[in-house]
Amino acid sequence: MSNSDTGSHLDRTDYRILAELAANARLPVTELAVRVGLSKSPCQVRLKRLQEKGVIRGFRTVIDPAKLGLDHVAFVEVRLADTTEKSLTAFNAAVRMITEVEQCHLIAGSFDYLLKVRTRDIRSYREVLGSKISALPGVAGTSTYVSMQPIIDDTM
Repeated sequence: MSNSDTGSHLDRTDYRILAELAANARLPVTELAVRVGLSKSPCQVRLKRLQEKGVIRGFRTVIDPAKLGLDHVAFVEVRLADTTEKSLTAFNAAVRMITEVEQCHLIAGSFDYLLKVRTRDIRSYREVLGSKISALPGVAGTSTYVSMQPIIDDTM
């Protein structure tokens, strides 16, 4: 990875822009410029550069899942029967189709994937586990851990 692909090309003003946007992505450019000590045009140029370089990947609306009745969170360890590239590719494609899976990570350890699954309640989670997750290509076994309370959650 070259220096242009890492954070080393960012200066203090870039980091201030990122901090302000992390706190409020809907901040108008004119207000952002004032907060970071720039005029509007140079701030827009920096913002565009941060987007083009992929430092800023996008802007999104954060919805409170509990307000939609989706406050049951389970973490699922998934073990595959084998971890050939073909098996991993098939699993990756299929897991993306399960809307209840909020996150999926390939893990180095005693299991292969860690999923974050969000549903209405334990009954609906059990249905997702039995009919969708266990039916994914190559699944040899699962272990579930139910979250009692989020302590750090960037979607809150």
